[in-house]
Amino acid sequence: MDGSAEQNLVSYERHGAVSVIGLNRPEKRNAISDRVVEALADAVERATLESRAAVIHGAGPHFCAGLDLAEHVEKPLIDAVKGSRRWHRVFDLIERGAIPFVSALRGAVVGGGFELAASTHIRVADDTAFFALPEGSRGIFVGGGGSVRIARLIGTARMGDMMLTGRVLRAREMEQWGGVSYVTPDGAALDKAIEIAERTASNAELSNYAILNALPRIQDMSSEDGLFLESIMSALTSATPEAEDRLRAFLEKRAAKVEAPKDA
Repeated sequence: MDGSAEQNLVSYERHGAVSVIGLNRPEKRNAISDRVVEALADAVERATLESRAAVIHGAGPHFCAGLDLAEHVEKPLIDAVKGSRRWHRVFDLIERGAIPFVSALRGAVVGGGFELAASTHIRVADDTAFFALPEGSRGIFVGGGGSVRIARLIGTARMGDMMLTGRVLRAREMEQWGGVSYVTPDGAALDKAIEIAERTASNAELSNYAILNALPRIQDMSSEDGLFLESIMSALTSATPEAEDRLRAFLEKRAAKVEAPKDA
């Protein structure tokens, strides 16, 4: 990888057109503090400016064990509300930004760690990954956007089950629930995530932007409003010189056709 790594709370590297962002508190299972949130915001903004896609992972054997409870327990009520809203804004930079984000998950993907992963567009977990939302047993509630993002991934009933019972799921189970897009062998999630990010980085920039920003908004609309916005986005993306070049390459057989998977 080229570029420099900032060995602080969050690391940052370049891999061609892909930025690789690492939560860097392995001794705390990469728990998220206020300072981590701010460092993550800086890394996400930098990646958005200089790359076409990005990967988020965790240093060491765990992705992220969630909220730094030692910091949280000392906060006054209003500061806790402000902290939650800051998480929302930073995670929105990921979910509804300008470039695709892929998360590479291993070990603990717990509480706020799961909320962070849910803000990425594609989630890759290795066989060591386990998922939990222990807020019920901690006497708290999700505060990093999970009630919206995780619930939309796996459904409100399943999310409620995890919060009420402390249920822990392995990667294959979470894949079946829709919370994970790919499962890899132990230790292979980061390489797979970078591979996927590189693939998304090769897409037309405006198409990626429309996918990231139009799809979630269409989900929030009535069907008729959603179909109208779909027509507008379809026309806009098709009208660019890049789209014309790509379509012409396909028509002139310079671009590959879609084929069935080799293992089908």
